[in-house]
Amino acid sequence: MTSVAIGPTDQLDPRLLEHRRELTGYCYRMLGSSFDAEDAVQETLVRAWRGLGDFEGRSALRSWLYRIATNVCLDQLSGRQRRALPMDLSGSPWQPVEHSLAQRRPGTAWVEPVLDRQVIPDDADPAERAVAKESIRLAFVAALQHLPPRQRAVLILREVLRWKADEVAQLLDSTVASVNSALQRARATLAAAGGAPAPRPLDADDRELLARYVDAFERYDIDAFVRLLHDDATQHMPPYEMWLRGAEDIGTWMLGPGEGCRGSVLVPLEANGTPAFAQYRPREGGGREPWALHVLEVEDGRIAHISSFLDLDSGLFLLLGLPAVLD
Repeated sequence: MTSVAIGPTDQLDPRLLEHRRELTGYCYRMLGSSFDAEDAVQETLVRAWRGLGDFEGRSALRSWLYRIATNVCLDQLSGRQRRALPMDLSGSPWQPVEHSLAQRRPGTAWVEPVLDRQVIPDDADPAERAVAKESIRLAFVAALQHLPPRQRAVLILREVLRWKADEVAQLLDSTVASVNSALQRARATLAAAGGAPAPRPLDADDRELLARYVDAFERYDIDAFVRLLHDDATQHMPPYEMWLRGAEDIGTWMLGPGEGCRGSVLVPLEANGTPAFAQYRPREGGGREPWALHVLEVEDGRIAHISSFLDLDSGLFLLLGLPAVLD
């Protein structure tokens, strides 16, 4: 990756680069976008590189980088509409499929997915990894977008990253009392938005369920596929406003407008702290092309929700480092 300001990022001070992944996770939670998080981290590293000579010894490097990253995120969020998921759009009740494909919004309207490997450090211990995975779940990230930017920073720093109140106050040029007050308000808003993360580790039965999911999808056996879903399962497909409710409707969609997915291959991944699959569907001339990243929620032995992020012309697969063609 190259920055127009400083050239290849591998020429940066290694002390800066070793914080890149955790900074990406922080900026992703703040911004709800993997694209914007990448830009914010790049800008953070540029600013840090330029100021490194004046910084030496004044404070901990990690704290300084988070201060820069917070300011970059606050600048990005200034005057911006919150990102959402299709089911969360206020004033947008469920619409039949045949009407909803006409409703498409730009990528900036939606919470975007992120791969676990992009934001969770390799050296995180099991407890840190569990917290990190829960705090990048789509529902939690979407709920965070309801918070004013500074409250969002306070909650992430205090609740997710476990910073002390005085450390957050210093980072935000605020007071401990203000930080604690902002945290209380943020907690209340988050609870009302249903965003409190709850650990849901997968067991052996869940992994078997996912194997059956892949098998049914790749064979395009929709009867078998639907049996793996909860009766009230939901699915949405950004950048379209549409979302489906009920296993039967999802099956009807796959045998109707979704018929072009027949013959696809699913590549297993982990995204937003949950099982995910990169879908490559057949293309003219042979091979398969990127189509969608499916992020799943598993509950009580069945699939409860499918978030299908269509690649279309967004460059999502490229950003996530996924192959542009699957032979």
